Amino acid sequence: MKQKVATNPGYILGYHGCDRAFADRVLVGDATITPSRNVYDWLGHGIYFWEDDPTRAMEWAIEKSKHTDASLFEPYVLGAVIDLGACLSLWRRSDFQLIRDGYNTLRSVFQASGEKLPTNSSGKDRLRRELDCAVIQSVHATRERDGLPAFDTVRGMFQEGAEPYPTAGFRERNHIQICVRDPRCIKGYFLPLTESK
Repeated sequence: MKQKVATNPGYILGYHGCDRAFADRVLVGDATITPSRNVYDWLGHGIYFWEDDPTRAMEWAIEKSKHTDASLFEPYVLGAVIDLGACLSLWRRSDFQLIRDGYNTLRSVFQASGEKLPTNSSGKDRLRRELDCAVIQSVHATRERDGLPAFDTVRGMFQEGAEPYPTAGFRERNHIQICVRDPRCIKGYFLPLTESK
């Protein structure tokens, strides 16, 4: 009997920081968002959205524009209606065991090859998450190898940024990210009114 994966009923709103001209093309169906396949992607490979936070998506787009030719990049936000489907949720207890198993599998592979395990790096927020990406990709690969149902999305909650006051239990840039692995989970796009002015 194949193992079932938890599904999440209902839709959520996600926000994708991008270039304005690209957002316009996506809205009229002339372009699609290409899945990210960086070795440091926080939630593995897929299409990334900030859950319920167009402001954070715009901050990200502005940061990206600083590393892109300014004449080719106008920071903008594209909204999406997302069905999480079968979701690997990084705050669900049962899914954490999958993450632990993914790490152990990855570590065994690297030990057997004599190679060094990837690491998370780049400051206290660990902005380059090569280990996390490899672990999550290991979970997906193991499920595929074992003939288990694939995850459509991955959802993670992250602490990031400065403390708003000394010893605070949260940070100014706390956020939830969604990584959409199956583009069919994106049910439609829209322009957020708060970001289109």
